[in-house]
This record gives sequence, C-alpha cells and structure tokens, in this order.
Amino acid sequence: MLADRHILLIVGGGIAAFKALDLVRRLRERGCRVTPVLTRAGTEFVTPLSLSALSAAKVYQDLFDLTDEAEMGHIELSRAADLVVVVPATADLMAKMAGGHADDLASTLLMATDKRVLIAPAMNVRMWEHAATQRNLATLQSDGVLVVGPTEGDMACGEYGPGRMAEVPEIIDAIDAALSDGPLKGKHVLVTSGPTHEPIDPVRYIANRSSGAQGTAIARALAGLGAQVTFVTGPADVPPPQGVRAIRVQTAQEMLEAVQNAPAADAAVFAAAVADWRVANAGASKIKKDGSGLPKLEFAENPDILATVSQMTTGRPKLVVGFAAETNDVVANATAKRQRKGCDWIVANDVSPATGIMGGSENAVTLITDAGAEDWPRLSKDAVAVALAKRIAEAIA
Repeated sequence: MLADRHILLIVGGGIAAFKALDLVRRLRERGCRVTPVLTRAGTEFVTPLSLSALSAAKVYQDLFDLTDEAEMGHIELSRAADLVVVVPATADLMAKMAGGHADDLASTLLMATDKRVLIAPAMNVRMWEHAATQRNLATLQSDGVLVVGPTEGDMACGEYGPGRMAEVPEIIDAIDAALSDGPLKGKHVLVTSGPTHEPIDPVRYIANRSSGAQGTAIARALAGLGAQVTFVTGPADVPPPQGVRAIRVQTAQEMLEAVQNAPAADAAVFAAAVADWRVANAGASKIKKDGSGLPKLEFAENPDILATVSQMTTGRPKLVVGFAAETNDVVANATAKRQRKGCDWIVANDVSPATGIMGGSENAVTLITDAGAEDWPRLSKDAVAVALAKRIAEAIA
C-alpha cells in the first residue's frame, strides 16, 4: 500500500522527534517517498542532515527561503504529496492548526494543503489533558484531521500518563489506513467496545465479562477498509487497535459523553457491553465490613447510549448498529430491542456460558435488519468483524 506513495513529513519540536528518523527509515523501506519539513523547534532535537540522509531528499525549513520558493513554492509543496504527516504534533503545532495560523513553513503548508493530514500528538500529560489542547483536538478532528495516539507511558519529563507519542509501527499502520483506497475512505465510523465499570466505592465496581475483543476487531476491520474510526472503549482486556482514535472511559455516563462529543459519524457501531444500572449511592470512601449488616445499595438506570443516538433528530449517523448479547430467545429478544431502540441493525449473539463466546475468540451472530434475521456461522471474532465491516461499507459507501 505504501509503495510509490509520497509523504510530506512535518517534524515538530519535541523530544519524540527522534522517532521521526526511524519513521523515515521504515517508510523508505516500504518504497515510500518522504519529503521532510523541519520546524525551527524541531532542529533542537534532530538535524537537517540526519533527516536528509535518511529520506534521500531535501529538507525544507524556511518559509521565506528564496531558493526553495524558486525551486518549489510552498503551495506546490503542500499539495505534491499523497498525505501530510505531523510527527510529533506538539501542543503548539496543534494550537496553530486549530486556530488557522500560518506564521512559518509548517503551519503554512498545513493551511495550504488539499491532502489529508495525520498527526501524532506528543506532549506532557498535563499539557495533553489541558482543556485548550482537548478543544484544539476536537476542532482538528471535526476538520477531518486524522489522529494516531497518544498512548500512556513514561515520559522524558519523568511523569507518566497519556501524551506519549504512538510508536512508529502504529504510525505506519495509521498512514497505511489513511492512504487506503478502500470503500470507506473518507467516511467516519464511531465504534464503542468493552465493558463499563460502575463504582460501588473507590475500590469496588459492577462490571460484566466482556473482553472488548469483538469491538476491537470491528474497529480494526473498518479502518482496514479506509474508514476514519473513533473508538470509545471501556476498561477492556484487549488494547485498542492501531490506526484509530481511541478514547478510554470507565462508566456508562463517560461513554455517553464521549459518544456525544465525537465528530459527526457516517455510521456508528455500538458493540460495548454497557452496564444497565449503576449504584446511585456509591460510597465516597471504601465501604467497611464492620458487623453492622450488609450495605444497602440503591440502583439507578444508566443512560441508554444506543437509543440516544438512534433517536437523534439531527446529526444521526446514516447507519446505527447495535449489539444484543442474550442468553435465551436470542432472535426474539434482539428483534424487540431493535424496534425499541430505533437502530437500523442489531447484531445478536448467544452469550450463555456454554457457548464460550463472552470473553472467547469466536462468535456466532444473527444480523437483524428490516429484511429479517440472517444467521451467520460460528466464526472467529476477526472474521465476524470483517464480514460486518463489508456490509457496513455496502450500506454507506
């Protein structure tokens, strides 16, 4: 997929810039042509000589370099590539992009390009979590900018948390997906996955046995068909797939908020096993076993995420797909759920303990649509995901 493709690589000024050198090397190994653009801050971490040697190309730095403008003006440079990649995308670069600034070569290219843009954010955890950065991120995503990472991990500053730049293989997968000519290219799909954890007190919670494997496989399959995927996941056993924007949540309420704050989607797949109830009187401190009797837990219904999105009057995705995990009367219960929620499709499965599906590697589903119920054979969860992704592509492409 990357052979003979042309990447315009903008290297920002952060300690993660050293990974840009490895990225260039690996892209070149795959037959990709790379044109580097080095910001002034980026020169504090990597040199033009190293970028030029690895890319076998001229490194562009200055907006007002008369020689560069004579050879290839910045407008032409911004449009000559198949994809613009920003590694690392610092808080400053993201702010410039979101605000439409164009005061140096990198920001001007990003404003002038007519190609897709992929950014790999990297910054201190506090900077990443700052409200301004999150506002800028939301703006960029609503503008169609693709995002890979960041991940959680140790940082050069000594802190730990989200803000660590995605690893090079993840970035390459995201580049591959962005350049994919699949049927979902240019489409945005929202996927929810995993369980939710509803706190009883700070150390205990209510949950279910969902591993998140099926939702992860679906997100991966959709990205493989060229879709831009926003992946909202509870505390699942399996990590999010590469090449998607992952949003981690804990509770049903947090999942609803993440879904509502996500950019408008062409399709939404609600594979998460959301807890139906939460503890309304969850303890602010650990509930003690002190001999005074059993604690009295008061339950409240959690928000219905599938119904909320299915019944939207404006901004509703063209296709809304729900999941129904049942232990008896699978088709009847799932059909009733589809009518009750107002979604377009329901993917129903039997999660009785004897099936081994909940938390297992295989699934046997029935796809319920306006046309009726369609039984699929028992397959690996990856195979189910690929089949469902293809059906989604047929419906919205």
